[in-house]
Amino acid sequence: MSEQTEEAKRQAKPIAPKVRELIAKTQSLILATVDAEGNPNSSYAPFVEIDNQFYILVSFMARHTKNLAEGRKVSAMFIEDESATKQVYARERLTVEVSTSQIERDTDDWNNVVGKLKERHGKIVDVLNEMTDFILVALHPVKGAYVNGFGSAYFVDSNLDIMEHRNDINHTQK
Repeated sequence: MSEQTEEAKRQAKPIAPKVRELIAKTQSLILATVDAEGNPNSSYAPFVEIDNQFYILVSFMARHTKNLAEGRKVSAMFIEDESATKQVYARERLTVEVSTSQIERDTDDWNNVVGKLKERHGKIVDVLNEMTDFILVALHPVKGAYVNGFGSAYFVDSNLDIMEHRNDINHTQK
């Protein structure tokens, strides 16, 4: 085995998972949704986390909102900022399959979550809250995967706890 290959294997050792730290330093999540015809749509939304659920305030002017409101398949991704990464191929990321539910406007739950969104993202939330095309959606984690480097990938459960290291598929070389 070459010296380069040995060095690559040493660098591919799993790194301790830091799922909660990634979520805490991320202000928005990337959404992947599908429409009624199965056409994919990617977008993003600022979020707030409360009791292991993620909440987003989104407008029906965006394609993803209809997909979310109609309960279609959804994936959410939290990803390290490119400017902060050492290796763009190995950006730290958490991808989670989520189920969705809509929070009824002007309820205690709505007001509580909107208040938390405002604390996190500022006064713009007051403006959005007054617009009737905006809805509040809860994203409930189902399962997912967390990656924080080469050879350092993990399965996560609905609580975003690490279940196991993904070591069943190894990279191969020519």
